Amino acid sequence: MKGYTSETIRNVALLGHGGCGKTTFLESALYETGVIKKLGKVEDGNTVSDYDKMEVEKGYSINTSVVPIEWKGSKINFIDTPGYFDFIGEVNAALRAAEAAVIMVDAGSGIQVGTEAAWNACERYSMPRFISITKRDKDEFDFYKTFDELKAKFGNKLVPLSWPLSAEIDDELKEAIAESDEELMEKYFDGEEFTDEEIKKGMVKGISEGNIVPVCSSAFQLGHGIEGLLDLLIEYVPTPLQHGPYRGFNDKNEPVERISVTDAPMSAFVFKTIIDPFVGKISVMKVITGKINSGTEVYNERIGKTEKLGKLFFLRGKEQLELNYAEAGDIVAVAKLQNTKSGDTLCDKSDVIRYLPLDFPSPTYYIAIEALDKNDDEKMGVGLARLREEDPSFVVERNSETHQTLLGGQGDIQLGIILAKLKDRFGVSVKTVPQKIAYRETIKGSSDVQGKHKKQSGGAGQYGDVHIRFSPSDKEFEFSEELFGGSIPKNYVPAVEKGLIESLEKGPLAGCKVVNIKAVLYDGSYHDVDSNEVSFKIAASLAFKKGIVEANPCLLEPIMHVEITVPDEYMGDVIGDMNKRRGKILGMEPLSNGGQKVVAEAPQAELFDYALGLRSMTQGRGVFEMKFERYEELPKHLAEKIIAQHSAENEAK
Repeated sequence: MKGYTSETIRNVALLGHGGCGKTTFLESALYETGVIKKLGKVEDGNTVSDYDKMEVEKGYSINTSVVPIEWKGSKINFIDTPGYFDFIGEVNAALRAAEAAVIMVDAGSGIQVGTEAAWNACERYSMPRFISITKRDKDEFDFYKTFDELKAKFGNKLVPLSWPLSAEIDDELKEAIAESDEELMEKYFDGEEFTDEEIKKGMVKGISEGNIVPVCSSAFQLGHGIEGLLDLLIEYVPTPLQHGPYRGFNDKNEPVERISVTDAPMSAFVFKTIIDPFVGKISVMKVITGKINSGTEVYNERIGKTEKLGKLFFLRGKEQLELNYAEAGDIVAVAKLQNTKSGDTLCDKSDVIRYLPLDFPSPTYYIAIEALDKNDDEKMGVGLARLREEDPSFVVERNSETHQTLLGGQGDIQLGIILAKLKDRFGVSVKTVPQKIAYRETIKGSSDVQGKHKKQSGGAGQYGDVHIRFSPSDKEFEFSEELFGGSIPKNYVPAVEKGLIESLEKGPLAGCKVVNIKAVLYDGSYHDVDSNEVSFKIAASLAFKKGIVEANPCLLEPIMHVEITVPDEYMGDVIGDMNKRRGKILGMEPLSNGGQKVVAEAPQAELFDYALGLRSMTQGRGVFEMKFERYEELPKHLAEKIIAQHSAENEAK
């Protein structure tokens, strides 16, 4: 494939619910332009864009893939995205590389949750967009029925479009074009017809500013609508040079902006990383400014190092098409960059910039995992780290209290794919295990106890004796001493405090961390020969165990703050479900774009599967954010179960 100049490049993200026809469109476009001789089918696992082994097995897109289409002297870099919400991170990354998006809508299914997610993503990034109602060959196809549903949902900026346009356009489109320009508005009110040039000018401006969203129809499987859509995109998608300023930071961490131009030092943004079993790591990037050349050195500001580029190539699915250079606005790939990862900026060292990082939603669904073979623990860690290079939207956390490895993402589909890849690529089989809660122990009353350690074993012995008062505290741990008369030498006091601090790590009820305790050392005794620091540490730990048990101890559980956004029709189900989870509704507020925000608190133990529950209750339309709020006393009947389980585990040991 030849290189293209910035003016002849268009970058378009394909969005929409799973199964709406994105991959089928690309197959048809490749067939129409003579790149392939036979149409592949998703169900047959032989399409150009869904080439990953896991995608072939599952029958749906998992990864973002780049498929350039050459059309009438221009090139459209299509960025095909997964349709399932679990992979929203891939959609966000694709939109960072695009100048416009096409949202595809299945004529038979109408507006689906993936349609809404695609629209919301475009709104978030102020992305010019087109809508293609696909599968018009279906018996139930009714363009205007689907169009009216879309318009009712997304607003009056949607206009029906048939291609090619002429001066004989309908009133709805005329009005939308008129609103893009004052002169055109005057002409419209005077009843004058627009020229073809004025129509194009108004369309370009209206689409670019998001005030016009053209809606067309297609049946890509039959080859209908492909040429029209390609023409439409070449005509009306902004070129990379027309993109707004790209924001970032310079080497002094000061905010800066860059306009996409060819006559400038090189800079590129890595929006996707692919781990290829044969080539290794492939970095896919959009050139923002200047030109990028094979074999040159580029600077990575994040790591403060230069990297040498190997041979540049275009990607078309898994196919690699080599080239020597690419201009601003193009999407290229390079293999084997050692330190570069998704979200990095590569630039000329004379003009350092770091563009804003990739935007990934916080994980809402976690599972605890263990390698089936304990000897594979290290291998599991290495494999997950490699997979995170490819998909930075999931996280791996090691909980230092529960000693569990947690995998976090957007849902069970995403995490299931990660575990399948871990087994397929790295040979590590993993099982999911119940998540443990990091409970806390504390006291509600006071106690006054003695801790005495005495050991005689021939020669020097051990002797430590302390009297300590325990009571509740607002602080995590308070320690003070009120010794008098030299009952304990002052140099042993730090050992007593240290013994108490070490004891805090494992409480007597269920082996949990102990918090909100005040300890006052007020008396004790010592032996001139046998007393030492170790003896007083042990004496303090004995006093601690006795003192906590005698001071009305209880278990505390973590309480989470949850903010849930849901359409109005699901409010009753969501509130009822939250009550079943021992949650409290703190408030509700209507949102400007429809729906409600519900603010609630609930125990962490009741929320492990909330991402799946909310998705099921709201047909995927509800979203939530969650953060730790505080600890609260665990109800007695539940605390008894935890304590009994801990006792049973200790006995088993």
